[in-house]
Amino acid sequence: MAKRQDTKKFFENLSGAGKSIGVLTSGGDAQGMNAAVRAVVRMGIYVGAKVYFVHEGYQGMVDGGDNIEEASWESVSSMLQVGGTVIGSARCKEFRSHEGRLKAAHHLVQRDITNLCVIGGDGSLTGANLFREEWSGLLEELVQQGLIDEEAAQNNSELHIVGMVGSIDNDFCGTDMTIGTDSALHRIIEVVDAIMTTAQSHQRTFVLEVMGRHCGYLALVSALACGADWVLIPEMPPEDGWEEQMCQKLSESRSRGSRLNIIIVAEGAIDRQGKAITVNNVKDLVVSCLGFDTRVTILGHVQRGGTPSAFDRILASRMGVEAVLALLEASASTPACVVSLCGNQAVRLPLMECVQMTQDVQKAMDEKNFEEAVRLRGRSFENNLNTYKLLSYRKADSELPNEEDELPYNSSFNVAVLNVGAPAAGMNAAVRSAVRVGITEGHKMFAVNDGFEGFYKGQIKEIKWGDVGGWTGQGGSILGTKRTLPAKHLDKIAEQIRIHNINALLVIGGFEAFLGVMELSAAREKYNEFCVPMVMVPATVSNNIPGSDLSIGADTALNAITDTCDRIKQSASGTKRRVFIIETMGGYCGYLASVGGLAAGADAVYIYEEPFDIRDLQSNVEHLTEKMKTGIQRGLVLRNENSNENFTTDFIYQLYSEEGKGVFDCRKNVLGHMQQGGAPSPFDRNFGTKIAAKAIQWISRKLKESYKEGKVFANTEDTACLLGMRRRAMVFQPVVQLKDQTDFVHRIPKEQWWLKLRPLMKILAKYKTSYDVSDSGQLEHVTRVRPKKVD
Repeated sequence: MAKRQDTKKFFENLSGAGKSIGVLTSGGDAQGMNAAVRAVVRMGIYVGAKVYFVHEGYQGMVDGGDNIEEASWESVSSMLQVGGTVIGSARCKEFRSHEGRLKAAHHLVQRDITNLCVIGGDGSLTGANLFREEWSGLLEELVQQGLIDEEAAQNNSELHIVGMVGSIDNDFCGTDMTIGTDSALHRIIEVVDAIMTTAQSHQRTFVLEVMGRHCGYLALVSALACGADWVLIPEMPPEDGWEEQMCQKLSESRSRGSRLNIIIVAEGAIDRQGKAITVNNVKDLVVSCLGFDTRVTILGHVQRGGTPSAFDRILASRMGVEAVLALLEASASTPACVVSLCGNQAVRLPLMECVQMTQDVQKAMDEKNFEEAVRLRGRSFENNLNTYKLLSYRKADSELPNEEDELPYNSSFNVAVLNVGAPAAGMNAAVRSAVRVGITEGHKMFAVNDGFEGFYKGQIKEIKWGDVGGWTGQGGSILGTKRTLPAKHLDKIAEQIRIHNINALLVIGGFEAFLGVMELSAAREKYNEFCVPMVMVPATVSNNIPGSDLSIGADTALNAITDTCDRIKQSASGTKRRVFIIETMGGYCGYLASVGGLAAGADAVYIYEEPFDIRDLQSNVEHLTEKMKTGIQRGLVLRNENSNENFTTDFIYQLYSEEGKGVFDCRKNVLGHMQQGGAPSPFDRNFGTKIAAKAIQWISRKLKESYKEGKVFANTEDTACLLGMRRRAMVFQPVVQLKDQTDFVHRIPKEQWWLKLRPLMKILAKYKTSYDVSDSGQLEHVTRVRPKKVD
């Protein structure tokens, strides 16, 4: 452990004194750009640098003058919750010319700006890189023309560039998510959910066009998230003859009792010959072929608008801080880089490698090498596509494996699915995905109502493909869920497993689900019935499950918290000099409070994992008193429900009210169960769908391995697992091995990754703090993320 301490790098050693950073947004706008600008400005000022807004993108750099303006701490206040970009963006022809770039260089040198943070798409970032390559030549020209002197050229000899990808299309290789993508998905899903109710009433078919230029990400993920009947994307054009296939699928779904069809078309959709497929083509096809009442909806610029989602605010804030660190560490020899997210981890990648790979996708598509295009889009895109394919096609009964087939094992196993613990948005998406993938894999799926309680009472019945239609967008738990643990009812549960001949278990739920699977696997010695593969998928708003960085439902809860905090901040701004104390859920886990605080721009967040005393409370009050003297006359303080048994929400409210007398007044708000409800966010639908599909595929593998002499027998550690997301990958971990990583008294993991986001929140709220940057800083290569196939 001691050795790790030495290798820790703290950014206190990184000073920005004497440096100037310019921040600009360029190209098409995206929700979350403002959060990125705010983070760059505040982190820059925090490390002692000067930060300048460059208004209207590259156009402002070329025009100079008032377009380049020094930013202050207060000037980025209230930006976090605003969509678009406050500093303006423009597509600039002039910057493409040498003349334009010369003017831009001149305007930067006048203000000694040699660090640029560019937030935009691949075009904007390529432009920035070219600018950097030409920099020394441009300075020479400026000296020759007598516009700057030798000394200025000397002092500004190196230009450093860090990019952040802001684009709703998510079309930039090397990053799992670009800033704005999640918010665009929110807009699409809001529209689709609304359209579904009217389609249901009239038995209509809707054809929706979503944005994304030449990238099918938005179309693909929204199709996954709403359970669309058909999706058309540019990377994977449909096979020839798709028209009949699609119509057949639509009419089958109607004959099974569905009252509506949703078809999603990416704006760049093409067929195998490279001919565009438009929404109107698809509508005419459905009408002529099936005679269904069909309507077209083009979502258009709605997708770029609205407030950024919690995910985009956190992504942008993390990226903004990381970008400033990258600029401070840059040297003449480091290539221009982009900061991005891989899985759950911030990474730096060489800008041109990413751009090259992004251009390779287009090249592959032009050459009709579609498999290669999908592969180059990266892991996340490929996983989405594979999951969609798994779920989209219901095999006819004649195609399902039967007894006579040459199979080394009986492929028709009985798999039971249950929800355990408190409801979490996205549970139903996970159940739907599990049921359909299970059926596709040849299993018989059983649904257990009301968790382990329903299990021992025998509330178990077979669940078919059509039974889970339309479940993706439903909040809560349709199967019903209870906190009951199995330990007291082992005899009865074993009996039910025998009666229904259950060969495997999928448990979707929170901490009780984790405990339940542990109890069942511990009971294997005594009961043979529990010697079956069992896997748990984490679903809880609290995000307190060991072995997983994220759980289904937490994103929806974060969005609920963020939305409410936005409204509360607005109310506080109107009244002036008001501080709100807000209590969030989470048990002893401070995830919702901390990450919600980062997304909502809180001044302080109290959690159990980071003990606090009266002195901390006092310094927070003093900090707010100082803040009220500036132009920002409102405060937001979050407190996790179990952060401290004596410093209750009421206590903190009363303390702030007393200490703030004459300076600010106080209000309190307990958010309560609204954090558990609501329609699941696109992230939770998608995460639930993908993780459950993966769990079922694991179950199939384990059933194959443990099927001996006509029955399933699995009693090794690795057949009772938790499937969690760890940093960059989804990992199956035996529950027994997670024991040591768990604090059972407080129902939280002993180590939690998000604690390293807390200093970020404090920095952005103007507190001096220590920030461990040992995790960042290594420049990686795109090819390492995804090796190219060698022929």
